[in-house]
Amino acid sequence: MRIRLFARRRPSSALPRPRRAVLAGALLAASTAAVTALPAVAAPPAQCWTPESYALQPGERTPRRATAADRVSQPPPAVAGPAVTGPLSGVIRRVELPKGVKLVALTFDLCETGGQVAGYDGPIFDTLRKEGVPATFFAGGKWLETHPQRAQQIAADPLFEIGNHSWDHANLHAADDSRMSQEILTAQAAIGAAKTASVAACPAAAPVSKLSLFRFPYGSCSAASLAAANANGEVVIQWDVVSGDPADIGAKAIADNVMRQVRPGSIIVMHANGNGKHTREGLPLVIARLRAAGYGFATVSDLIAAGKPVAASSCYIDHPGDTARYDKAADAKAAKAKAAAPATHASADVAAPAAQ
Repeated sequence: MRIRLFARRRPSSALPRPRRAVLAGALLAASTAAVTALPAVAAPPAQCWTPESYALQPGERTPRRATAADRVSQPPPAVAGPAVTGPLSGVIRRVELPKGVKLVALTFDLCETGGQVAGYDGPIFDTLRKEGVPATFFAGGKWLETHPQRAQQIAADPLFEIGNHSWDHANLHAADDSRMSQEILTAQAAIGAAKTASVAACPAAAPVSKLSLFRFPYGSCSAASLAAANANGEVVIQWDVVSGDPADIGAKAIADNVMRQVRPGSIIVMHANGNGKHTREGLPLVIARLRAAGYGFATVSDLIAAGKPVAASSCYIDHPGDTARYDKAADAKAAKAKAAAPATHASADVAAPAAQ
């Protein structure tokens, strides 16, 4: 078993502090699978972005109502990748790792609905870079378009990978194949544009090609929408550890939630769009307590590469059926739109609560 290990290097003085991807901190028990050390990943050069450009701007963290000036258009859809079949199909909730390997994936949602401009919780990114912790960000296509510089910075950072979280966080439980393709492939186009722009801004930091990952908004899907996601080339990722950060529970409770549920191969869900009430304060506690328990960190793609995906046949938050409160409104809206325009494809956004 070859597991990617990145060495930590001192960054240039003009960059944020350590941003090396580190699959360290007791990844393996002494007598288990060998770790192969790879050359350290090069950081974006100092001229790409100044330290000031990484700093959180006033009001940037807080989601707000969108205005006419915030309007963005969906890009032409990307070309779908090869259909996902076999072990990567279904809904991956965690990864079964070789005995003694203690890796987890921290994931953060960057969702944004049609009527809002979501936030950018900068201290979360600062903590990950300072601690050298890799992470996966599931970004809505619209969020990437309304936060272009942040999207480029994330795409250029070798610690991070970007997954697809649909275009504007619509509940896709009732979506047909056409709607699914639109939501997935326009968001995928936005991800591609962010990567292209990051290379233009920072040629030495070309993003590494990884799996094409997708996370359903609200943790909700149907058998048909799940099949459509796989058919469009997306590896569907959920989670098995819920941080609870949208609730106002405090930093310690977030860390307690994570530690109560975590096990080797876990995928942990949090938010970095301002919808996590205390994520910025809770994340340092989560990292410290996981490290103290012998865990290391990986992106979702690297976690999957280190073991065997554990997939479910349906989407849910904590247990099957618990997304019904979201699904009923979405299904009713879709049925109403279909009845009102039976001869055309209903393209209206389905009703959904605020993005989480």
